[in-house]
Amino acid sequence: MSRTCLTVILAAGEGKRMASATPKVLHKVAGLPMVNHVINTARLAGATKTAVVVGAGGDMVREAVERAGADISTHEQRERLGTAHAVLAAREAIAEGFDDVLVLYGDVPLIQVETVQKARDGLASGADLLVLGFRTNDSHGYGRLLEENGELVAIREHKDATEEERTVDYCNSGIIAMRGDRCLEVLDAIGNDNAQKEFYLTDSVEVSRAKSMRCFAVEVPEEETLGVNDRSQLSEVETIWQSRKRHAMMLGGVALAAPETVYFSHDTAIGRDVTVEPNVWFGPNVEIADNVEIRAFSHLEGVKIASGAYVGPFARLRPGTELAEKSKVGNFCEVKATKVGEGAKINHLAYVGDATVGEKANVGAGTITCNYDGFAKHKTNIGPGAFIGSNTALVAPVSVGENANTAAGSVIHQDIEADALGIARAHQVNKPGLAKRLREKFRKLKEQRG
Repeated sequence: MSRTCLTVILAAGEGKRMASATPKVLHKVAGLPMVNHVINTARLAGATKTAVVVGAGGDMVREAVERAGADISTHEQRERLGTAHAVLAAREAIAEGFDDVLVLYGDVPLIQVETVQKARDGLASGADLLVLGFRTNDSHGYGRLLEENGELVAIREHKDATEEERTVDYCNSGIIAMRGDRCLEVLDAIGNDNAQKEFYLTDSVEVSRAKSMRCFAVEVPEEETLGVNDRSQLSEVETIWQSRKRHAMMLGGVALAAPETVYFSHDTAIGRDVTVEPNVWFGPNVEIADNVEIRAFSHLEGVKIASGAYVGPFARLRPGTELAEKSKVGNFCEVKATKVGEGAKINHLAYVGDATVGEKANVGAGTITCNYDGFAKHKTNIGPGAFIGSNTALVAPVSVGENANTAAGSVIHQDIEADALGIARAHQVNKPGLAKRLREKFRKLKEQRG
């Protein structure tokens, strides 16, 4: 779309019902603050610039959204005098001049790109103002969208509606799109002649019509308009978001054995012909190529997995982990900040951190890299084809050469050259009859204690 667009996102609410020190719009859905979901949607719908309105003392929100890009400005609403007053806090941005001005909400994160584009299409087709509305079986408390001859003539708040108007099931979402060249004209004409002495954005419809402007309503699914005021509603929104993502993943070629048990992050990227078993959790920044198998009860965050790799069950992959093609991290293994080479295996009950594992190397059960000395992290390098025996402790910094082996139960603190066997364990001594004598001793002590 060639038209320019300013998106104003209202994010000044205190969110007292969240019972949290974190501002409401910074509570996360799929690992991303709600307001950032709205910012991303605005961008994908073609926003030229985004203006976020924060409340007095909204430094946390300001810092969070300004990190999201140079196309974002923040504006403070010092007094809470209604939604129209909040939009006017972004007067400086509106005055720059845009074809379209959209008003979205930082606590309404499920709005879809296609829906925002539909509103913009309406402005491009000649509408002066559009309101997104939804239909519901329980309209109590919602403002009603009143239409005549296909045009929107008013938004009537529930408390002000007549009995006849309350039978209308077409409700106001609060989301509005306006012609940019007349936006300030309309906003400045909104008064506060009401019991609360506040300036309501809903009055923009009647103000616009008084100026011979054409107003319309655009119907959208109710779930896209859901706002979050407490943690219960946050959970409801998370559930809807996850359901959408699971559906999209399956349509894209991902096999989910029990979709309702798999949780994705906002940026999870998965290729085709990937199998994900039940109870898998994807944190932020996970990239998975084609033909990968993620087995049950695995936890992944900040990882890249190449084609044909195999993970789990009960595996934890932490940030900085990269699995090459046909590599394997098996059950009850934890891997962190490690590059695992092609065809390499970390099969059972191992911890590998701050390391490189060469192609076709094998890390035995119970192996750990001792990578932290209490002050700094140190690297372990396991060469291609190396075989790490069970219960080996690799005390970093240390290197195991290509095709080298370690004996089971060793504590390796010196480098092992290629093709060598490293053994570092105490010499075994057997004491004949000592086990029997100890049993007798401990039995007598137990009897004496009663």
